[in-house]
Amino acid sequence: MTIQLYNTLTRKKEVFEPIEPGRISMYVCGPTVYNYIHIGNARPAVVFDMVRRYFEYRGYDVDYVSNFTDVDDKIIKAAEEMGEDVMEIAEKFIAAFHEDTGALGVKQADRHPRVTETMPEIIDFIHRLIDKGYAYESQGDVYFRTRKFDDYGQLSHQSIDDLQAGARIEVGDKKEDPLDFVLWKAAKEKEIAWESPWGEGRPGWHIECSAMVKKYLGDTIDIHAGGQDLSFPHHENEIAQSEALNEKRMANYWIHNGYINVDNEKMSKSLGNFILVHDIIRTFDPEVVRFFIVNAHYRSPINFSDEQLTSAASSLDRIKEAYENLKHRLQASADLGGNQEQWLKLIEDHRDRFIEAMDDDFNSANAASVTFDLVRQANTYLNEKQSSTAVLRAFIDQLEDMGYVLGIDPSREEELLDEDVDRLIQEREQARRDRDFARADEIRDQLKNEGILLEDTAQGTRWKRGQH
Repeated sequence: MTIQLYNTLTRKKEVFEPIEPGRISMYVCGPTVYNYIHIGNARPAVVFDMVRRYFEYRGYDVDYVSNFTDVDDKIIKAAEEMGEDVMEIAEKFIAAFHEDTGALGVKQADRHPRVTETMPEIIDFIHRLIDKGYAYESQGDVYFRTRKFDDYGQLSHQSIDDLQAGARIEVGDKKEDPLDFVLWKAAKEKEIAWESPWGEGRPGWHIECSAMVKKYLGDTIDIHAGGQDLSFPHHENEIAQSEALNEKRMANYWIHNGYINVDNEKMSKSLGNFILVHDIIRTFDPEVVRFFIVNAHYRSPINFSDEQLTSAASSLDRIKEAYENLKHRLQASADLGGNQEQWLKLIEDHRDRFIEAMDDDFNSANAASVTFDLVRQANTYLNEKQSSTAVLRAFIDQLEDMGYVLGIDPSREEELLDEDVDRLIQEREQARRDRDFARADEIRDQLKNEGILLEDTAQGTRWKRGQH
């Protein structure tokens, strides 16, 4: 069996062939950390976590890098509005990102580079582009000469003239060409800035990812991924910068996930349907939110609604109930045998069908359907009078494998009751008043191990259920 994926660069499915056998270099564009992530941000985090998990399931060693944009116009604006330091805002929302995506079962990347930690590499990258004639300084800013890069538009499949007509770029006196994009921005008064050969300033958005990919994964990587909205101009500009400097293909495969609509409308602040993950997982189990996301093909648009989440909760509960019943039967089984070989073959067939679905451009919708079919077969088996421990274990193992790939835990663990959580939080608050910080930290760690996430606010401690 071979994995095929849809490559945005070629607009077709291709057989995946890694640069190095058995190893995969994968870069996923991360968030700009100026607020809590919304459900649209959560989709690429969950989707590409699932892709990573599937590669691991198939035996690959995945080097997974996902960045944080921790200095940007939006962060500077948020800092001004909140009266806080830019770095304090970034730290706050990086922590919030890990908390919210962790609740959704997203494993942390092998490396989470930040712009502020990659400044020497970014400045060197820009300097070398200037030396090669692909960039120029103008009044403290540095711009990329877009027309000089012959293959510009290869990802969005548009001619440079079409892109000039459609690109939202302000024509300014500093640019040689309206299509040129900024690599370095001269500092404004009282704005956070770094020293550079062109004066104090900070990087443009696009250059950071090119520098990070080169630093952490090399000139050419296997997979570059992100949301559909990033394909132009962000990823297009990344390709231009990287390939102009390195004279090599930046990534062999480009993968983009589709949009999320809310109640059949595009999510936007103006429509009042801007849903933060931080809020939604207070109402719905985070695992249900994840299952809603993976229960659709990653390239398809999906519609977010309470009804869809309720349906996902019901579907997930069917898997967990079957798994629980299998575990219970295994503990009580006298291993009476039965038609063992036939059932083991059936389970193996479902494993093959699951792999076939995921091999086909990570079609998790079809993979989930195979999982539900396996659950139906498990329920049929559980109704038989005789059972085999080998068959029961095979059902359990297969549901666990499917659950790992999809990022769901088929077990239904006992949880602390709400009143128990409230009691422990009150005890922790009293310990803090008594300056017994060791006990306070012990309670926080105990709750964290139970999947309870705490948030200390001026109004007191709030909590929500995350993932163990």
